[in-house]
Amino acid sequence: MITDSKMLDGVVIFSQVVSNGSFTKTADKTGHSTSYISKEVNKLESRLGVRLLNRTTRTLKLTPEGELYYQQCLRVLEDLSDVEQALDGAKKEPQGTLKISCPVSFGASKFGPIFTQFLLKYPQVNLDIELSDTKVDVIEDGYDLVIRASGSLEDSNLICKRVMSSTDITIASPEYIKRRGMPKHPSELVDHEIIGYKNAPQPKVWDYVGLDGEKIVVKLEPRILSNLSEMKTTFCLAGLGITRLPIINVTEELASGRLVEVFPDYENYKIDCFLVYPSRKYMSAKVRCFIDFFTESLQE
Repeated sequence: MITDSKMLDGVVIFSQVVSNGSFTKTADKTGHSTSYISKEVNKLESRLGVRLLNRTTRTLKLTPEGELYYQQCLRVLEDLSDVEQALDGAKKEPQGTLKISCPVSFGASKFGPIFTQFLLKYPQVNLDIELSDTKVDVIEDGYDLVIRASGSLEDSNLICKRVMSSTDITIASPEYIKRRGMPKHPSELVDHEIIGYKNAPQPKVWDYVGLDGEKIVVKLEPRILSNLSEMKTTFCLAGLGITRLPIINVTEELASGRLVEVFPDYENYKIDCFLVYPSRKYMSAKVRCFIDFFTESLQE
């Protein structure tokens, strides 16, 4: 809870000075005098007890403390803008920067066209997309929305919307099969070269379910561990081992015969794609429109 009524004093002026790169330009744009702008920044520095800007008659540069404070100010001001957009509902055109985290393989090849069409439809929205197969903290890292592919998500106070389902299959290249042979049973994997996924909860454990309901758990020592699905595909295509990937990532390679499925008679592991976003924040127009657009695009 904010108890200091002066906590936001000078924040907007300071942020405008930094974005404009000048006291004079900020004065011109806000209709204030240059001396007023300077006094507001000085009062802010005095209240915080740190120097935010190093300035001369020709240059204006943030101090390390100023850079940190400026980034936090931008987040606060953007959150306030989001609240106003949410209160205004659908009457406002979506605008501002939408920060998204997305798995590398999905973002680069599967979802890129959707992002493109979204930008074309909403010209006032900017996208800040972080492609990573590493799990991120939605709140702590300041994301508006995160796309996650997983068999299941842990319980949290976040909103999780399932938008697509795929399956995880075991694959190898024909060259590898010719060199090492095709395993008939998952237990035979211990005698093969394995390409594992580093970010899996148990990177060295693969489990399977047979058509008769038989559950098999195989403990492995992967030759290669990677946190990127595309890297795993590259290694697999090169004949360096057997790996597991969502079938949506390798549809073209399977169709062309460059990769083949191992254990086709075993039940495939289900992978769901989720949109995850903070439940404690107001949903701005840009977030709401992206969720609707993304969901509808996948259905089409």
